Amino acid sequence: MSYVRCLRGLGSGREYPADRLMNLDPADQRPVEMVLDLQRLRREQPDLGWYHPGRRDLWRFGALLPLDIADPGDSRHIVSLGEGSTPLREYGDHPLARSIGFRLQVKDEGKAEPGYGANPTQSFKDRGMAMTVSMARRFGLRKLVVPTQGNAGDSLVAYAAAAGLEAAVVMPNDTPMPIQGRVAALSLANPGIGLELVEGTIREAGARMRERYLPQGYFNVATFQEPGWRIEGKKTLGLELAEPSPGDARWQVPDAIVYPTGGGTGVLGMWKAFDELQALGLIGPQRPRMICVQAAATTPIVDAWARGDRDTTAAAAGKTLCFGLNVPGGVGHFKVLQIIRASGGCAISVPEADMERALSAVWREKRWWICPEGAACLAALEPLAEQGALRQGERVVVVNTGSLEKYLPDLRRLL
Repeated sequence: MSYVRCLRGLGSGREYPADRLMNLDPADQRPVEMVLDLQRLRREQPDLGWYHPGRRDLWRFGALLPLDIADPGDSRHIVSLGEGSTPLREYGDHPLARSIGFRLQVKDEGKAEPGYGANPTQSFKDRGMAMTVSMARRFGLRKLVVPTQGNAGDSLVAYAAAAGLEAAVVMPNDTPMPIQGRVAALSLANPGIGLELVEGTIREAGARMRERYLPQGYFNVATFQEPGWRIEGKKTLGLELAEPSPGDARWQVPDAIVYPTGGGTGVLGMWKAFDELQALGLIGPQRPRMICVQAAATTPIVDAWARGDRDTTAAAAGKTLCFGLNVPGGVGHFKVLQIIRASGGCAISVPEADMERALSAVWREKRWWICPEGAACLAALEPLAEQGALRQGERVVVVNTGSLEKYLPDLRRLL
């Protein structure tokens, strides 16, 4: 049973029917989100009746999602490949954690580890695409398209192939070869999967999508372009960061979340998760400071935050190994900026050399498969500490969004 009450424009506040299939809000061409009837959920499923902690995937959050794995009517639409329930690694021997005295954890969305769930394409994008493809089946869609810096396309084709849907991926021609290769292999094996490479970034990929694929009847599932589906998938990351540890019954949010931010869907998703947990009476009004990290080559959010702007302006894309951060602008950036400010957080950029040093160090010391975007967050800890943004006794979570395996051979020299 779905508890989605309506869709709501993130900018306009206008409400639309829950079963309306749409892209951006027609009122202002900004994203929409799904609004759950949490009072009804709390009344009809008291005592966490919606929560299934024995499951090792994101679907354990049941009716707090738009599709409930426990409901036969919903579960027939769900396409699950084991996504979510990823490790939260302790990094207590990090020099800054030791010297300042905060608890540092790394939420690792990349390489699978025994005993946990596993994002099948080794990327946090699987959370959003699992929900997107499942909701597409719910609405009877057959053809999906995404412009991407890489990982979202890899994820989309994996889920679309599993669901028997058609999918087209448009990505820059400098996307890491392992990602290109995975998408190309699926396209060769499956006539319903297509790959097109373009010069430029996700911005040029989006232009090509609008020119070629939307006129052919493909449904746009780019960042924020679907009706809140990817936000719902990404919110499970926030739910996992807050859910009780084994042997504990308390839901607790971190004090700070250090997050690599391109389009920003994950920021909105986590924030939504925390709001919903508060509405259910599981946490109080405290929120983590949201610290958004960008590569120094492309800094639209950092620049807008520093200027005090309400939204970003299109930036020139740079060159960085953090391919997922090479996003020169975003339709949801205005909301990311609101969340940063509401949380008392900040936005910070990291030079390429600092990212590379952090990636080499964590590989050498921990043998963790941290991707460049995750390494950028680890590199940001030092300047954040200098600014006083990391404090004694706090719990700080760095999010690693993928596996470095997907960026080889570009990163081999750093290992």
